[in-house]
Amino acid sequence: MSLQRTRIVIVGGGFGGSTLTRQLQKRAKFADITLVSEESYMTFNPMLAEVVGATVFPEHVVAPLRETVRRARFVMGTVSNVDFGNKRLNCDTLKGDVELEYDHLVLAFGNRARVDLIPGMAEHAVVLKTVGDAMHIRNLVLRRLAQIELETDPQLRLCLGHFVIVGGGFSGVEVAGAIADSLREIRHFYPRVGADEVKVTLLQNNNRLLPELPALLGQAAKRSLMKRNVEVLTMTGASKVSARSIELASGAMLSTATTICTIGTVPNALTMRFNAIATERGRIVCSADLSVSGVEGVWAIGDCALITNGEDGPAPPTAQFAVAEAKHLAKNLVIRCTSGATAPFAYRSRGMMATVGHLKGVAKIFGVRLSGLPAWMLWRAYYLSQMPTFGRKVRIFVEWTWGIFFPPDITHFRFTRSHELLQSDQAGLMPRP
Repeated sequence: MSLQRTRIVIVGGGFGGSTLTRQLQKRAKFADITLVSEESYMTFNPMLAEVVGATVFPEHVVAPLRETVRRARFVMGTVSNVDFGNKRLNCDTLKGDVELEYDHLVLAFGNRARVDLIPGMAEHAVVLKTVGDAMHIRNLVLRRLAQIELETDPQLRLCLGHFVIVGGGFSGVEVAGAIADSLREIRHFYPRVGADEVKVTLLQNNNRLLPELPALLGQAAKRSLMKRNVEVLTMTGASKVSARSIELASGAMLSTATTICTIGTVPNALTMRFNAIATERGRIVCSADLSVSGVEGVWAIGDCALITNGEDGPAPPTAQFAVAEAKHLAKNLVIRCTSGATAPFAYRSRGMMATVGHLKGVAKIFGVRLSGLPAWMLWRAYYLSQMPTFGRKVRIFVEWTWGIFFPPDITHFRFTRSHELLQSDQAGLMPRP
């Protein structure tokens, strides 16, 4: 009589969940692996700024999960409930409610962007967390330029051409650089828009940019942005966002029609439904070996988990650490299933990198500090290596090479469906962008 195979269910298809699935496919021949994800693809979030700047197409920063986890079962759906006592969970799928049983459950569903950190932010600002957000911001930039060409009020033209980014961390710096470079490269396609009518401002409530990196690299990033006419305001926070302005903590007002917020996250709503699981500041409390404290057969990795990294304190919610946690958990799950002793998670960061626009970047790798073109090339080489399939690596490489020599694409994607066009024709209106 054959023994029942171990059932491992992984919730979340980001860096952590997808990496863990691929690792277990190689290591856990005795187990049935199921990956549950809201989306059918994994998003390379550090590359979203490149979508905003139109240096790559949106499909180039995602990897289809079915293509990368072929030997596992993939379920596209949203987990609606988990019965930890009976070890089963329910998913809302295209078929309806689907029940899955498990022996080991891994929670790796990440977090969400916070949209209400500043008064007026939810109504009048945009955030960058998903491919949809990146496409929306890209379209906003193109739409603002088109609006300026048609506008006759000089003050409103300046307002439409002013792009304000709130937050001087990795995302904020990368988006500011991407938009500045994009505006410079594509403005000649809009001959009625003057160079003095477009502007990018970056707000940082800290005393320097990129506080996660050494001060010298933060200063290098600031110099690089300023050379490309980005106004960098440090020690400057935002207190209120409206449709045509942003109020600073000092009381000063900036006229802008486009505010992009790259600060703040909130826990995934699924975390709040787990009464049996201990959380701290919205993150699932994990033991040293990545198991969830007090719940048998449950583990957590990635942004949704509060993980202690050896003696270094809490592990940061970054893609690099999510991948490291996934690889470590794959080993621990194999050990646990064979009745061995699991090991505590400990990982030393290889470094951090950020792009600061076209051909510019900053990085600290194994203690070595780099800036400019070498850091930019290293950033691209690293994320190219992380693409899970050879075909996707080739597509990205070709697209990046093309972007070195040619301007960004200025196609304004609206994805208007035929019935919407017919409705607009009948109403005498232009389809919504």
